[in-house]
Amino acid sequence: MKNILIFVICLTSLAVSGQDVEAAFDGKNWPPPYTLATPAGWDVERFLIPIGFAPQIPYKGVEDIRFTPGWAKVTTDDYWSYTFLWYLDSLPQMGEQVIQTNLQAYYTGLVEINKGAYKIPEEKIFPAKAIIKKTKTTKGDHETYSGTIEMLDYMEQKPLILNCLIHVRPYKEKGKTVIFHELSPKAFSHKIWLSLNKLWADFEYK
Repeated sequence: MKNILIFVICLTSLAVSGQDVEAAFDGKNWPPPYTLATPAGWDVERFLIPIGFAPQIPYKGVEDIRFTPGWAKVTTDDYWSYTFLWYLDSLPQMGEQVIQTNLQAYYTGLVEINKGAYKIPEEKIFPAKAIIKKTKTTKGDHETYSGTIEMLDYMEQKPLILNCLIHVRPYKEKGKTVIFHELSPKAFSHKIWLSLNKLWADFEYK
């Protein structure tokens, strides 16, 4: 994903309104109005929403990603473990079905945009399927959800199930919403979740 995201950023810029400020978006140097840590050895990617590979997701804002050091290394414990935050310029209604639909569009589009680079045969590709349920609300959240996403691991070209936690936190006085996604194929009992959870526990809106 990390290398492909350079291409995605370009597509995203083309997909938005075309205003100069959006076309010139510099994710690396964008100063976020919040604090989201980048642990040692982790990578950062940022791009605009609407998302070029998932235009069905009807929001506007910025996606801010944190990749674990072994995100793309299949032999590591943190393979496919990462987080992404949506900083949205609105207060959209959330719910199990909304989040489920958004994630299915997101991961179906992500595989589609990577199929050429990874030379994936069409017969291996299938739509992503998400199952999302509301869960016990994490401290500070308005709503918290958990679930699974079944998708094609385009790097290994085989099915993959990601476990996920989704934190929803609207800031009504600012007209903004933050949605934080934690994802890993590892069970929630695995130690990788301590690192993913800590990013959200330490999050601060300035």
